[in-house]
Amino acid sequence: MRVFITGGTGLIGSAVVAELLGRGHTVLALARSETSAQAAEKAGAEPIRGGLADLDTLRTGCDRADGVIHLAFGNDFSSAEAVARSVAEEGAALATLGEALTGSGRPLVTVSGTPWVPGRPSTEADPVPTDGPVGGRGRSVMSVLGLAEHGVRSTAVRLPRTVHNEGAGGFAGLLTTIARRSGVAGYPGDGTQRWPAVHARDAAVLFRLALEGAPAGTCWHAVADEGDRVRDIATVIGRRLGLPVESVPAGTYGPLGPIFATDQPASSAHTRQALGWAPTHPSLLDDLENIHP
Repeated sequence: MRVFITGGTGLIGSAVVAELLGRGHTVLALARSETSAQAAEKAGAEPIRGGLADLDTLRTGCDRADGVIHLAFGNDFSSAEAVARSVAEEGAALATLGEALTGSGRPLVTVSGTPWVPGRPSTEADPVPTDGPVGGRGRSVMSVLGLAEHGVRSTAVRLPRTVHNEGAGGFAGLLTTIARRSGVAGYPGDGTQRWPAVHARDAAVLFRLALEGAPAGTCWHAVADEGDRVRDIATVIGRRLGLPVESVPAGTYGPLGPIFATDQPASSAHTRQALGWAPTHPSLLDDLENIHP
């Protein structure tokens, strides 16, 4: 299968590209810079120059592909306005991808986040939030899944709060970055809130499985660790960096503060049973041991 992928040179995307190529697929990778284009080419993909806002380029990628995986996102969480811009850009891109694939029967795999449900781990049957700082992403995903009724084999892989590789990535990676800057390995509240996690290479396998055969209109949870306590995550970060571990105000994390403070474990039992997905790579707490002082 020839696969068009957005975000193919990031931490998650590079793992997805390697997984696809390793299973005999060919890859067209959206590349917004010369550096990204070179990285895609080095990985074995064919770069298509353009960014997520280049809608004509997205249409061209769809026209040349048997299936599409969408991973790109602005990832600027510096302010509520920056998050809103990234959400709006992604929404327009997904609408364009969906329109280009309508009636074709081809797969479109998009990315989402695991929802949170008070009192229990969320499951694949729970809806994603459509309000709050990133609620627009949830609305865009629901629109993509709705394309199942319009001749698109659309699916969503829901990623946990931390997708990691070699100690980097996700919310845990943000905690590490902030710890280096502030001199404190911090966590919001009492730190007992739980975050799910997955190794990027395990997540990549699930994206491939969804692309190859997941039914239209379905959601899947790329969750290996159902829920690590944030205080435990900060403790490893603090030990690896030689920094004190302390509770800090949720406002330390800007617009993501309320999300950081939320208990949000997630289950992947249905995904494992239905698609045969079986994570094999290190857990988050083990992988954080790769952080260098």
